[in-house]
Amino acid sequence: MDNKQWIRLEVICTSYHIEPSFLDSLYEYGLLEIFEEEDDRFVDPVHLSDLERMIRLHYDLGVNMEGLDTIRHLLERIETLQQELLELRNIVR
Repeated sequence: MDNKQWIRLEVICTSYHIEPSFLDSLYEYGLLEIFEEEDDRFVDPVHLSDLERMIRLHYDLGVNMEGLDTIRHLLERIETLQQELLELRNIVR
């Protein structure tokens, strides 16, 4: 793993003023992929926008982990349906 492109969890916690336990909970629920190398833990920057969304939902709106999981699932479903709709429109044209 080339950890130069990964973001350390400590940096995320400091930047967003969140507790490390929140990131651990996201990992336990399968909402966040955390990679470990030696004694450091990292997140892929590709997932940063999803993480920011979950931070806002949890801290600003008080959405719990189960709610975050449900919202993530519904957003993925909406994205899939939008792709299918776009493909069908292209077929009709």
